[in-house]
Amino acid sequence: MIKKLTCGLLATMVATAALYPTNIMAQDQQPLTMPTLEDLIPGGETYRYTENLYGLQWWGDRCIKPEIDSLFAINPKNGKETLLTTRAKLNEVLEAAQLGKLSQLYSVQTPWPDKTQLLLALHGKYIVYDWKAAKVVAQQAVEKGAANMDYNAESGHIAYTVKNNLYVDNKKVTNEPEGIVCGQSVHRNEFGITKGTFWSPQGNLLAFYRMNESMVTPYPLVDITQRIGTVDAIRYPMAGMTSHKVQVGIYNPTTGNTLYLETGDPTDRYFTNIAWAPDERSLFLIELNRDQNHSKLCQYDAASGRLMGVLYEETHPKYVEPQQPIVFLPWDDTQFIYQSQRDGYNHLYLMSVNNSSPRQLTSGPWLVQSILGFNAKQKEVIIAATKESPLQSNIYKVRVKDGRLTPLDNGQGVHSARLSASGTYVIDNWSSPQVPRNIDIRSTANGKETARLLTAADPFRGLVMPTVETGTLKAADGKTDLYWRMLKPADFDPAKKYPVIVYVYGGPHAQMINANWMYAARGWDLYMANRGYILFTLDNRGSANRGLEFENCTFRHLGIEEGKDQVKGIEYLKSLPYVDAQRIGVHGWSFGGHMTTALMLRYPDVFKVGVAGGPVIDWKFYEVMYGERYMDTPQQNPEGYRECNLRNLAPRLKGHLLLIHDDHDRTCVPQHTLSFLKACVDARTYPDLFIYPTHDHNVLGRDRVHLHEKITRYFEDYL
Repeated sequence: MIKKLTCGLLATMVATAALYPTNIMAQDQQPLTMPTLEDLIPGGETYRYTENLYGLQWWGDRCIKPEIDSLFAINPKNGKETLLTTRAKLNEVLEAAQLGKLSQLYSVQTPWPDKTQLLLALHGKYIVYDWKAAKVVAQQAVEKGAANMDYNAESGHIAYTVKNNLYVDNKKVTNEPEGIVCGQSVHRNEFGITKGTFWSPQGNLLAFYRMNESMVTPYPLVDITQRIGTVDAIRYPMAGMTSHKVQVGIYNPTTGNTLYLETGDPTDRYFTNIAWAPDERSLFLIELNRDQNHSKLCQYDAASGRLMGVLYEETHPKYVEPQQPIVFLPWDDTQFIYQSQRDGYNHLYLMSVNNSSPRQLTSGPWLVQSILGFNAKQKEVIIAATKESPLQSNIYKVRVKDGRLTPLDNGQGVHSARLSASGTYVIDNWSSPQVPRNIDIRSTANGKETARLLTAADPFRGLVMPTVETGTLKAADGKTDLYWRMLKPADFDPAKKYPVIVYVYGGPHAQMINANWMYAARGWDLYMANRGYILFTLDNRGSANRGLEFENCTFRHLGIEEGKDQVKGIEYLKSLPYVDAQRIGVHGWSFGGHMTTALMLRYPDVFKVGVAGGPVIDWKFYEVMYGERYMDTPQQNPEGYRECNLRNLAPRLKGHLLLIHDDHDRTCVPQHTLSFLKACVDARTYPDLFIYPTHDHNVLGRDRVHLHEKITRYFEDYL
């Protein structure tokens, strides 16, 4: 069953430009031109991007708007701007103090709501500048090679790393050999982990990760920029193999002492989602077993490192995936909010350090995406959630007393918000299929707009644009609605037959179709549609923002159910009179590279051409945390690993398949593509290969235009 999409207040279809050829006259009577890859791809010389305001932030309850040369404060009640300082004045003071100068003001920070002070990071120094007094009031340098810098505005302490060791206020806190890493992200950035240092609320103590990966077999990546290529040996624990061991330390800058939490043997355990108690006396983390089906919320004493208790446990027959640390209520130091998918969707639960049973605050067939903060006076938590539609992200307030939910935006599109210090206002940066970007200040009292900061112009004005359609169809299970997006050429003729390119990702934690500008269509999609292709994307089961059951139906056999759903999309395409069923191609990157290769091999009579970027070929070559969460280990699930190993399907390749891989890919190592090529040689099948030297898991910068030209040429040659 196929039906058009109804998405909140959104129309089922948005035409981004009229269906006319390139010589049509625009409203200003200028002829429209066909966009190029340089216009549409980041890194292009004429790249068209949507206007934005960079560096917007709060100074207490006043909005700060940086520009290149000026810094303004905005009254959130009426949008009135007041000049705080200029780059010229600031640089005059900096240069007089021999501290260098700023090239723009977008990167300045205002972390002290009660002080007229800016925090600047400049030439290896943190500088505190008072704009009212027009003077530097503090400065602190960091060691050469400093990375992962973490400045605490409450105490003024600075944590950072140099190579594999941790420094605080230029004192070397750890002295570890190669193979042990301190102060950096661990568990390969899974479980919501993005950093390795965690200051206590007043900045008196620093929690940090210590990861011993010396037992993990090094994986060689070759640096070809040297005359004789040198080896970069990364530690890459693969599914089912020996993994690293992590500890959590606490460093006291006043005493210089470090202690480690008494967690016991860290073998095959994950320590995630670190959070401090408001009084800094205890530390909380969510521990996960290696099977990732049993989590524990643990409280540790910050003075001794001893376990004080397990506050909550959660199990699931497939997997538990904690992504967010607990957050304490600012008006009650004994209560906190815990996020869980225990009812099938990520929701908020109110819990207590006194081990009371969790009370569910939000519920329904939608999910909470993030906590933005609190309005302490009203005792409300401000959240982003998908309540209006799986394609949308909207802002709400939740009354903690009874869970009452109140919308705070216009109910359209995709919203990204930043909450003021008191929780009274939000900066609301949003877009919809028809709106490139608006930035508003809204009151959390009633959700009304109090000031418009930006109305972005159409970045593609003057260019011929394809049309965008969206809708739903049934998944292979016959009951689940799946969302799709279709781009048609600007001069689309329903009497013609068009080739189709399916752009696919399909994996967890990603969603290709959103109700933001042009339904999240990518620049290359727009480009190819105008070259005479139908571009089609379907978010299959296993992808994000649809709940746990929608995602985990792919457990232990990644790529199988996802492929069945993609074929349902093909069946829909074949029902359209303007689709050439003999010319269907597919393209994707990373998990999408796996999907592209799998579709070419499992459905060789459906897909004629494929371009797979950074593909996963064999899940036992992928990293421990992600691979074992969704597949279990190769020892536990040999049949699943065998079924999903695309090398075993190499003899089935019939069409033209281009594999693209980066030679320094640390996420999906080159072994995937190289081993598949060997399997194809053995099977006497003939894929093509292109390597991007010096790039990691994606091709960025100027080379990104080259990448998309390469992909384009392949489809032009064979589809």
